[in-house]
Amino acid sequence: MEHSAVIGRLAPSPTGRMHIGNAYAALAAWLGVHSRGGKLILRIEDIDAPRVVRDADRWIMDDLHWLGLDWDGDPVYQSSRLDRYRQILDALHGMTLDDILTRDILRLTAQTGVCPDSNVEPHEESPLIYPCFCSRADIRAASAPNEGDGFIIYPGTCRRLSAAERNTRIDRGDRHSWRIAVPERANPAGAIVFDDEVFGPQRINLGRQVGDVVIRRSDGLFAYQFVVSIDDFDMGVTQIVRGRDLLRSTAIQLWIRRALESVSPAQTSPAASPATAPIPQFAHLPLVDDISGKRLAKRDRALDLGVLRKEGVSPERIIGYCAWMLGLLPQPVPCRPSDLLDGFTWNIIAEHRNDHRCDTQDLLR
Repeated sequence: MEHSAVIGRLAPSPTGRMHIGNAYAALAAWLGVHSRGGKLILRIEDIDAPRVVRDADRWIMDDLHWLGLDWDGDPVYQSSRLDRYRQILDALHGMTLDDILTRDILRLTAQTGVCPDSNVEPHEESPLIYPCFCSRADIRAASAPNEGDGFIIYPGTCRRLSAAERNTRIDRGDRHSWRIAVPERANPAGAIVFDDEVFGPQRINLGRQVGDVVIRRSDGLFAYQFVVSIDDFDMGVTQIVRGRDLLRSTAIQLWIRRALESVSPAQTSPAASPATAPIPQFAHLPLVDDISGKRLAKRDRALDLGVLRKEGVSPERIIGYCAWMLGLLPQPVPCRPSDLLDGFTWNIIAEHRNDHRCDTQDLLR
């Protein structure tokens, strides 16, 4: 990959003030791009309107500037891209799982000159997206326990409805979300494989480990997995840095990306992406917890950057502490982001994969 081709993104949600874990991830994303002479986009992920906190986007940008984590160009707001998300959703209506699997076979044949045996990638005629009438209680009651990263595997109840029953329920106004179907558990085509710069080779079976996810909620809001996939595709993002809790999200986002590549150019706007965009480089980071081992959240104020700034903690101290948690410094000594560029590699972070417990007192000393 050429240096000029590296495009990364900072993608904060304006649901509150940044905390030390957000700064830690932002520093890694900044270093990943700037160590390659690339471009860093700031995308404000305000798609979940009820959770957006007024002025939080301004606080986040102020904190990033204060830390020395600059970005290129104007920030992009997901709330300004709703027409694009509707356009893609409309384009996916009427498609089947087989449309994606067939495209994959054709692409593999073009690349290798050999057509895969039909047993390698079984065909599925299920609709690619379908309405789901299940309540959260219905889904919890019918689902297996999740593995702690927020995924509840949807049991496929509404996927098995006939087209006539779906249409009848929609026509009478039954409340519903929209889900994107993934290949069945036994279908090898549902195995998503990618290399992570920190956690190494990943193989995730969509049917068994992820399931059919919601792409538009029953309240009409577009879902995170859907819009993030479109944004990264449209913006030509080639490097994605985030927490290890989103490894399974990466799998479903790569599946949605395959669906985007199957959309006919005639169904998208002239400004839409090319039919095929490069698969990004992924770097999933160990998580940052509080001293008790509880995952940091914006509603917990102890490691809020606004609080730390009021306590007189310098940006260099925060950057040094984050660099130490990433394994880039042997001790949490104050420094600037630019001080860390020389010799930066993901291999260093990969040698420090354990989650971190962050003690507020370490930063206030």
